[in-house]
Amino acid sequence: MAFFTKKLGIDLGTANTLVFLPGRGIVLNEPSVVAVSEIDNKILAVGLEAKDMIGKTPDSIIAYRPMKDGVIADYRVTEAMLRYYINKALGRWHFFKPEVMVSVPAGVTSTERRAVIEAAVKAGAKNAYVVKEPILAAIGAGISIQEAIGHMIVDIGGGTTDVAVISLGGIVASTSVKCAGNRIDQAIAEYIKKTYNLAIGDKTAEDIKIKIGSAVPLEGVDELSMTIKGRDFLTGLPRAVEIKTNEVVKSIAKELREMIKAIKDVLQETPPELASDIIDHGIMMTGGSSQLRNLPELVFRRTGVKAALADDALYCVAKGTGVALEHLDTYKKSIISKR
Repeated sequence: MAFFTKKLGIDLGTANTLVFLPGRGIVLNEPSVVAVSEIDNKILAVGLEAKDMIGKTPDSIIAYRPMKDGVIADYRVTEAMLRYYINKALGRWHFFKPEVMVSVPAGVTSTERRAVIEAAVKAGAKNAYVVKEPILAAIGAGISIQEAIGHMIVDIGGGTTDVAVISLGGIVASTSVKCAGNRIDQAIAEYIKKTYNLAIGDKTAEDIKIKIGSAVPLEGVDELSMTIKGRDFLTGLPRAVEIKTNEVVKSIAKELREMIKAIKDVLQETPPELASDIIDHGIMMTGGSSQLRNLPELVFRRTGVKAALADDALYCVAKGTGVALEHLDTYKKSIISKR
């Protein structure tokens, strides 16, 4: 019978949802966005189609993200989104309900955890397991978490920054702050509003972050620039301005400080033996937003511990769910049960 039970790993993120099928790898990577028509409360589009609608919809259609800060903000919509992703990943002709493993932030409460499990079961899962993100990120980054060695993982996504020290398959010290990629986007939009009197959308702010953003100032020729277009606050007319990397660095300084503080807090809670391991091995950075230029460099400057970006940082958690599903027994300890 084992052959028929499909297993699925879902990295249910604030910004993106990834689905992992053991044996096939990541089969789906789409934005966690749902477009709902207000008139009859119907779900019109999910994922990529819905993301294109953000900031461009008429009044009767709302495109929004049902996950806020890594946890479920809108239950019904999250369930519909999960159902859509599960069906899309398994194809139309699946008759057997899959076993699903979903990632949750390290600081998740038991109520929030139950909401995730219920949403997954209602969306068509036979069983749902939830595992804390830093553990999955560590597995996905290729760290053997079962050893008696301390590893520090910093997982920066769209809604949360999860920092954890892992040893012997469990979390020794951790914190989760609701300051990550989305907050950086907002800070950039705020700065442009104040400095240039220009209104830009979330999508443009994210483009700026990806194309020219950096965690530390760049010198001379290395500095990048880009032209952004938005609406002038005073005249109300469209206008374009040029913006440089170091302005972006300045605009997101406060958010970066908050992330660094989270890392320092966890380092201060870490038992001395594990702290010495962390100095040897460095800090492993995973998650989409840890791809911000020079972020590992900033972490090194502020903490004195060298930091490295994991390979495929965006996919670490999803890959981790895949590995954990294939070796459920090995990881039993770090897995939080079905109900």
